[in-house]
Amino acid sequence: MPDGAARLPVFLPALLAEARSPWHTSAEIAAAERDGASGMVKPVRKAVLPVAGMGTRFLPATKAVPKELLPVLDRPLIQYAVDEARAAGIEQLIFVTGRGQAALEGHFAPDETLAAHLAARGDEAALADVENAVLPPGMAAYTRQAHPLGLGHAVLCARDLVGDEPFAVLLPDELLLSDPPCLAALLEVQGRTGGSVVALAEVAQAETSRYGIAAVAGEEEGAVALTGMVEKPAPADAPSRLAIIGRYVLQPGIFARLAAQAPGAGGEIQLTDAMAALAGQEPFHGVRFAGRRFDCGTPGGLLQASVACALERPALRQELLAFLRRVAPSP
Repeated sequence: MPDGAARLPVFLPALLAEARSPWHTSAEIAAAERDGASGMVKPVRKAVLPVAGMGTRFLPATKAVPKELLPVLDRPLIQYAVDEARAAGIEQLIFVTGRGQAALEGHFAPDETLAAHLAARGDEAALADVENAVLPPGMAAYTRQAHPLGLGHAVLCARDLVGDEPFAVLLPDELLLSDPPCLAALLEVQGRTGGSVVALAEVAQAETSRYGIAAVAGEEEGAVALTGMVEKPAPADAPSRLAIIGRYVLQPGIFARLAAQAPGAGGEIQLTDAMAALAGQEPFHGVRFAGRRFDCGTPGGLLQASVACALERPALRQELLAFLRRVAPSP
């Protein structure tokens, strides 16, 4: 039994056994890896958004409201990730949900009563915002992660909806603001290199234990060649200071690895461990993220993102700056 397995919930062996079918034989893993290394670059049409977290850092607000619907200024956090995916040309969004997240689906659905009310008032700006959030029929798909067994398990839950094609993963907690959007930059590199591509950001040595950290072989034309990665290494053991930050373009062979994988750090199915296994089998690259990044999985990060977005609004900027000067005057 792997270290830590005895501490896992009693239902885990059955869940993993179910997940391993039909992606469990060595022949299937080898075939999936050959497909990923064949040099044929398929278009990336689908994106997986894991949103099953319980948001305990935001209690009591998240007792009834999904964390992903908490606002960054006046837009829910999830909307930023969805807009980034759509701007990159993604055609289908696969939400991996958890308990009590029906409101998430409602956010992206039409609301004819609200639309009629806003139209009657002549509030065209608000009406446009509401209608722009509605996803076209068939663009959104939902699947349930019944138990919180890690990011790798959440991605595995989307296997049947993704099928046998490359796909993107966006972690909504990571709010990434850049031009071009981060996912678009990853897809541009993936179109040249094939294989898998992840977003990277340099972090302080002392912070490597909070991230998956990449091992790097070199860099050419904006593509950082990766030879492996380690999940949350101690600073002394980190292969670099380049952290993987919540945007991925992956080959479908990752599902074979996830289904066959033993629990890793924290007793969870780690996506980083599966990517590390594939890094030596197929092209694997990273792209350095050059924009602004906010960790909205914490109250402080969510607040910082809201302030940053407000400062970009001409109607709010001066009022907010004046307030900040009053409550936090310069020394």
